Amino acid sequence: MSFEIVRYRSEYQDAIVDLWRECHLIAPQNDPVEDIQKKLDFQPELFFVALLNEKVIGSVMVGYEGHRGWLNYLAVLPDYQKRGYGRKLVEKTIHELKKLGCLKVNLQIRRNNISAVEFYKRLEFTEDDVVSLGKRLE
Repeated sequence: MSFEIVRYRSEYQDAIVDLWRECHLIAPQNDPVEDIQKKLDFQPELFFVALLNEKVIGSVMVGYEGHRGWLNYLAVLPDYQKRGYGRKLVEKTIHELKKLGCLKVNLQIRRNNISAVEFYKRLEFTEDDVVSLGKRLE
């Protein structure tokens, strides 16, 4: 089997949206196509796609603003989870962030997504003693 992590290309859009839906990452207030376009407008080189035999099986959007890195939309199709593909996506993002001088990577997970919390803990992510606040601007 041929596994690779590549930068996002427009031909992957439909498969990425389907992936995010299948992994329950799309919130009602978010338009996934709009989110993809926003990423393409800002740091498109930090949007990665996992391919297995040329099939989209995973993705991750990465951000870096000069202080911290952020992981968003990390997803692996359920049939391909627990095979190391998610770990490889995270390792790729960490490698790319380190090249930019990033010293810390953050992410946010919905509290009820226990499997994601456990996944990141296995990758040595720890819970920060912070309060995560947000404000919708739309």
